[in-house]
Amino acid sequence: MDFVSNLDGDMCLAILSCLDDPSDLVRASAVSRSWRHFVIKQSLTKNLCLKLFPQLTSVDRVLEEETTINEEEEEEEDTRRRRREHRVYALLAKGCTSSPIQSCIADAIAASSTDRLPAESISNTLDERDRVGRTPSYWSSAGHHNPSVPETLLYKLKADLCLITQLSIHPFQVYYYPGRPICSSHYVRFRLGHLNNHSQDKNNYVWAYTSPQFALAQENRLQKFKLPEPVLCIGGYLLVEFLGRVQRCDADDLYYICVTHVKAMGRSLAKSFRVVDPDESSGKFGLKVLSYSDPQEMNDKEEEAGPSEFRTMRNRRLEQLVDFLHRHPTDVVQYAASDYYESDEEEEV
Repeated sequence: MDFVSNLDGDMCLAILSCLDDPSDLVRASAVSRSWRHFVIKQSLTKNLCLKLFPQLTSVDRVLEEETTINEEEEEEEDTRRRRREHRVYALLAKGCTSSPIQSCIADAIAASSTDRLPAESISNTLDERDRVGRTPSYWSSAGHHNPSVPETLLYKLKADLCLITQLSIHPFQVYYYPGRPICSSHYVRFRLGHLNNHSQDKNNYVWAYTSPQFALAQENRLQKFKLPEPVLCIGGYLLVEFLGRVQRCDADDLYYICVTHVKAMGRSLAKSFRVVDPDESSGKFGLKVLSYSDPQEMNDKEEEAGPSEFRTMRNRRLEQLVDFLHRHPTDVVQYAASDYYESDEEEEV
C-alpha cells in the first residue's frame, strides 16, 4: 500500500520523520510524484538538516545562481521557496556527510602575542615540521610572570561553511635549550564563528560555537581533540585558546607557550556554498549555492588538475626560506634547497 496516498497527513509525517539520514529523504522524494510533493511540502529535508546541524537555524534565506526548474515561473512563491530549500538542504546534507575529510585551515591570521617576529610567527604553525632545514619552526607567545595569562591563535578556514570534526595541537619542544623543555598550556579550547562585518573594529568576531576545555599534555606529539559532535562552522574562522602556562624559561624566569602545528580536520563546502549578507543585529544570514555538482567529483577533478595545497605549502616554505636567509646571511652555503622541500625528514642536532 502507498501509505502517502492512503493515510492522513499527520500519520505520513510521523512515519517519514523517523528517517534520520538526509539521503533516505532524498530517495523517498524520488519514489513518486506524490512522495516528492509530500517531502517538499512538509520541508522534511530542511527540518532534518536543522536537527543535525543546529547552527543552520541562523539561515533566513537560500539563494541560487539561477532558477533550475523552468516550471517554477508558474508556481506560487511558497511552492518555489520549498522546492528551492529542498534542493539546497539536500545538497548541504550530502556535502556534510560524503565530502572527503581534509585539513580545513587556509591561513593564519593573528596571534594574541608573539615573542619574536618573524622568526616565531603564527604562520609557522601551518607547517607540520618543527624545523625547516636547521631552523626551528614554531610560534611562541610573549613571556609572562603570571602563568594564568591566556593566549590565542586566529585562523581562516578554507570555506564559509566547514563541518569540523577534530582539531589537533602539537606543542613545541625547545630542543636547543638545556633539558629540552616543552612549552605547552594546561588546557586548550576552540571557538568557531565569523567576522562581524558591520563593526567598526575589523578584528571583531562573533563566535557561534565554543568547545569544551581539553587537557593539553606536555608532550612532543600531535595531540588530537575530537569534538563531542561535528560542528558546522558558519563564517569560516577558528580561534584556538591556550589556558594556563606550564613551562617557565630559566633565562628570564617567564612563562611561555610554544606551538609547532595546529590542524583542523573536517569537510569543506567551499565549492558548493557561500555565506551572504550576515545581519549582526538578528544573527541571520543568507546561504547561496555556487554549484550543485557532487563535491567529491569536484575534488577529484581538482586533484587531476594539480594539487593546490602543495603549491600553497611550497609558497609558505619559500617564505620561511627567505626569512632564514635574512637571519643567517653568512650560513647560506651550508644548506641545500632540498632541506626546505623534504616533508618529514628531520636532522640530528
